[in-house]
This record gives sequence, C-alpha cells and structure tokens, in this order.
Amino acid sequence: MRQSDQIVIKDLRIACHVGVPDEELAKSQELEVSVTMFPLAQSGPINDDIDRTVDYYAVSLRLEEEAQKKPRRLIETLAEDLAQVILNEFAVFAVTLEIKKYILPNTRYVGVTVTRSQGDLIDQ
Repeated sequence: MRQSDQIVIKDLRIACHVGVPDEELAKSQELEVSVTMFPLAQSGPINDDIDRTVDYYAVSLRLEEEAQKKPRRLIETLAEDLAQVILNEFAVFAVTLEIKKYILPNTRYVGVTVTRSQGDLIDQ
C-alpha cells in the first residue's frame, strides 16, 4: 500500500460503559466508532496477501475488546485509548477516529474526533 492510501471502518457499533453521571456509567450503551487508518508504506504490490495490509476485521475486534475493558467517564478518553491500540498493534503511521454517542435529547448524536500518529504515542 502507498502512504496516501486509507483503510476505513465506518460506524462500528460497540457496546461499552461510558458517561459522567454514575447512572449513565452503570449502563452499557451502544456507540458508533469510525476509523480511518493510514497504513505504513509497503514496497511492491499487495498480491492479494492480507499480511501486506491492515486486517480491518482484527482491528474491529481489538477496538471492541479495548472499549469493553474498563468503564470510562469521557468519550475523549475512549478515543485516545482506541487510537493508541491501533497505533501500537497495527501497521499504521496515523489514525483518525470518531466516536458518536446517542445521549442528548433533540440531537442526532454527540461526538469526538481525534487524529493521532506514531509520533504521538504515549509510553505505557
């Protein structure tokens, strides 16, 4: 893949515990997560080989696993955690991640969008 290529997961539904009031945090709720990944450049053609690209199914499973690992008060924290997992575990140099939360009346959704790259990695 070329550095300008993108791999996208759009509106992945993930159930997790997130919310500022304790009553909201106590209940699992469904969020939608969209991810745009910028894979590390590969020399030569992909040749229909999954190992030469980013496995979006594996990414989706890891995002769900990470989101359900622990409760969080803020979707901003969840976005940071999910972006870090992608950067740490998959062959991408940058990721943009959007989380939609369906909680406020009279709104379609609230959300947060973060963009992170390898240079932003936090030591764990």
